[in-house]
Amino acid sequence: MVCVMQNLDHLDAEELQHQADRTGSPRLQRAAAFVVELRRTERQEYENTVKEATLTNQESPGKQREGMFEQTVRLRYLLSLPRDYRTRADKKWPLILFLHGAGERGNNLKQVKKHGAPKIVERQPDFPFVVLSPQCPDETTWWDHHLTLKALLDETVASYTVDMARIYLTGLSMGGYGTWSLATRYPGLFAAIAPICGGGLPELAPQLKDVPVWAFHGAEDDVVKLEVGQRMVDALRACGGNVRFTVYPGVGHDSWTQTYDNPELYEWFLQHTR
Repeated sequence: MVCVMQNLDHLDAEELQHQADRTGSPRLQRAAAFVVELRRTERQEYENTVKEATLTNQESPGKQREGMFEQTVRLRYLLSLPRDYRTRADKKWPLILFLHGAGERGNNLKQVKKHGAPKIVERQPDFPFVVLSPQCPDETTWWDHHLTLKALLDETVASYTVDMARIYLTGLSMGGYGTWSLATRYPGLFAAIAPICGGGLPELAPQLKDVPVWAFHGAEDDVVKLEVGQRMVDALRACGGNVRFTVYPGVGHDSWTQTYDNPELYEWFLQHTR
């Protein structure tokens, strides 16, 4: 019976009835009757749905009909609080939103700790930022999740003592692209951004004219070419943006390790408020 129930969705009712008749098993007889009833119910529900849709279409030509579409998106994340967070109840803390690269997508949060800010806080518990590090689901990119990222950030700010004037955004590779795209979507949200080996849409650069940007790239990057980041920097400069661009000579795609290991990045973040 266990085998029958495990494969119930794939069973043909007639085949199951044949097995029951051949073996004389009461359990198979009951299972066969159950499958027959299940298939009948499924068919009836389908016919009712088709009928309802047909009636709705017939009854409301040229009229507006109310409806609702709902979609649930789950986003796993890591959250790190500064070591003194509990003892400094009066303090509002700066927050870094970190977007990882394509290789860390999935549902294993250990992957997210491989690079960037989550790696830093693993070895530096006194890191003076709240660090929010979401994980991008498989087969999607960060620009598929703008609304979800904004909702996650809003929830974090509402739940912890975060300084709304000091929210910073950074990411590497796919996360570098995500940094450019999320910042152009919500330019008033971030006090400063640091995209690493990523690119964006130069025509949207004016959205970031008032957002301090420090971009990073490896001169020998053969995954995301240097000119991809250069185009965004040039577009920002052309519209009077506040942008710095660090190019590492002789460095390939991994321009993030030395960037996130450099305390100057975090000092630069803290120099900026919104």
